[in-house]
Amino acid sequence: MLTPTAFEPRGKSPPKADAFRMRFVSIRNSRLMEKLYDVFEPTIVRLHPLFKAIGYEKAERPVAAVEKAIKGALFDCRMCGQCILSSTGMSCPMNCPKSLRNGPCGGVRANGNCEVYPDMPCVWVKAWEGSRTMIKGDRIAEVQPPVDHRRKGESSWLSVVRQKVGDEPQAPAKKH
Repeated sequence: MLTPTAFEPRGKSPPKADAFRMRFVSIRNSRLMEKLYDVFEPTIVRLHPLFKAIGYEKAERPVAAVEKAIKGALFDCRMCGQCILSSTGMSCPMNCPKSLRNGPCGGVRANGNCEVYPDMPCVWVKAWEGSRTMIKGDRIAEVQPPVDHRRKGESSWLSVVRQKVGDEPQAPAKKH
């Protein structure tokens, strides 16, 4: 059964069982990933003057490409532009065929696998497992805002930098 999500092209085949291998390594080592991110985040925030000088718009494409390569390999990242890996046990919720961002659906199978793709472990079961080893693992209980699909493909790293330095772009004025 083919069930595309907002982050999968129409007609995409269900993932193969071995496709989860690296994603599961990251989840099993979620505490290490959390510690690495705690070092990475202040480092990239220090690049704000460079991004500001270049222009965030010009930096977007190369930074997003690097982010996609790294996070794609480690977490099977879908580049939603609003990363919450640190709140979901290093399990990307955009891998859920239903794109659920705040916990599992009611169809999780008894073996912990996905309702849509029976051979795939539920993203949220894995998120819970990963969160239990993390220092800030209780963040999994925080309610997340819905995905803003307009941000698909954007760098969440640049968004974090702008949030941390208080340099977020102004929302466009609404037209009447």
